[in-house]
Amino acid sequence: MPVINFKYEELFKQLGQEMPKDELIDILPMISSDVESYDDEEVKVEFFPNRPDYYSLEGIVRALKGYLEIEKGIPEYNVTKTDTTITVDEKLENVRPYVATCLIKNVEINENQLVNIMEFQEHLHWVIGRDRKKVAIGIHDLDKVEGPFYYKAGIPDEDKFIPLESDQLQTLNEILESHDKGEKYSKLLEGYDYYPLIVDANDNIMSMPPIINSDLTKLTTDTKNLFIDVTGTDITAVTNALNIIASNLSENGATIETMTVKYPYHDDVEYPDFEEKIIDVHVDTASEFIGIELDTDKIIETLEKTRFKAEYVDDNTVKVTIPRYRIDILHEVDIIENIALGYGFNDLPAELPTFSTIANPDPKRQFDQILEQVMIGLGFTEIKSLMLTSEEQHYTKLQKEIEEDRITVAQPITQDRTMIRQSLINSLLEFLEDNKHEELPQKIFEIGDVGYIDQTQETQMRTAKKLAAAMISSTANYTDIKAIVESFTNNMGCDIKLEDTDNSIFIPGRCAQFEAIPQDEKLPFTFTGYYGEVNPQVITNFDLEYPVVVFEVEFKEKE
Repeated sequence: MPVINFKYEELFKQLGQEMPKDELIDILPMISSDVESYDDEEVKVEFFPNRPDYYSLEGIVRALKGYLEIEKGIPEYNVTKTDTTITVDEKLENVRPYVATCLIKNVEINENQLVNIMEFQEHLHWVIGRDRKKVAIGIHDLDKVEGPFYYKAGIPDEDKFIPLESDQLQTLNEILESHDKGEKYSKLLEGYDYYPLIVDANDNIMSMPPIINSDLTKLTTDTKNLFIDVTGTDITAVTNALNIIASNLSENGATIETMTVKYPYHDDVEYPDFEEKIIDVHVDTASEFIGIELDTDKIIETLEKTRFKAEYVDDNTVKVTIPRYRIDILHEVDIIENIALGYGFNDLPAELPTFSTIANPDPKRQFDQILEQVMIGLGFTEIKSLMLTSEEQHYTKLQKEIEEDRITVAQPITQDRTMIRQSLINSLLEFLEDNKHEELPQKIFEIGDVGYIDQTQETQMRTAKKLAAAMISSTANYTDIKAIVESFTNNMGCDIKLEDTDNSIFIPGRCAQFEAIPQDEKLPFTFTGYYGEVNPQVITNFDLEYPVVVFEVEFKEKE
């Protein structure tokens, strides 16, 4: 999780008042942080990935102002509409299609703030940007360039600029080959005929997203005005990142100026998008979840301390307006968590549970450990991935039809987390894609739950446990995966019954489905599955270059 370093002096300056350092250390955990270490000058604080608005000192100060009741309610920002535009090149639609930009005027940057801005940018790259794959951020000295601006397709061996931390004019390909950042992130542009560039009206190159900014627009302590660009493959993530950056960097009185992105393949968009989101919170629900009796007045008071706008609707309902930098708020329960935070976790009454328990090993976990031991014995390494995926990753890339019984996310934050997985295979292939720079062979497996809509059950949801494994190497073939499956089933105390199958994931004729038949009737489980040699088109869809074989099984407990 990101660790934010800041000096007491800088925090107290932005806060507008001083307090005993020990008191600050006691307060920080009350705004959902974890104090890692501190001394007489500096504090290191860790925040969860769901709160990227805390990844700069300005975000921390904003929360402290509410908790200390220095400023309450939703923050207001000085936003001026302008005619400044950035025009997108149609050639970038299949490269890095989305961009969001804005201007921030009249900032004050000292040495500490300059370091904080750079760290803020990198924390967002890691959490929202998935190490720049989904989102990349550029922060520039606006006074070195002039609009209108362009997000254009650069020619790798012709366009040139001087990148940060360099004094040499280089082509885009030379930067990828010789610059530290170019070597680290070149895989994000691999295979494209054009590379994204941000340029100004005079054709000055400001950055090559997602690789490196130009030395021309480097920030210094003399910088007074900023140009912010956020590019990426997911327009929601791009928008969220810009909203957080714009709000945080304008906390100390700077002015935000809007910009319009002009697309040839998407509707034009004005940024930043500060349109507020509204959710109703109910007194009875909040009281039940938190375990104390609340009323509308108390809920309004606590939410204003956590920097929301809260308005009375009726005796059981409060209308809550959410600032756009709070991308973690998706549901009423998220608001209720903030009510508890505003109330004060230390002030919540404590009580002993009315029941006692005796600890025992979880039978399901014990079964997982058996599976892990078998797979590790076969030379595989375990991975863990998210249950949420997307239709593109889960179906389209695997050449499968989208199924109606999938469970979808009602309010997805990003376009790559829109449904609950029904298979583990795409997660394995995504992992191999992210690690294709590592040595071969690679042998990985995952054990996890999947979910389906089941109209025959009252809950309309069925879960199942699956295990999937994949191997990539220059020689991986059907014989290899067949031997692995036979070894796995034998180690699980089962015989195997094979059948032909027609599965779009695999090369026709190089796949099979199977049923495991327990050798001992006392075994508490059965399982079925399939295996095969992955179709070359699927391999290409996941940007892999070598043969891949996989198998997947689903376990069922005996009745």
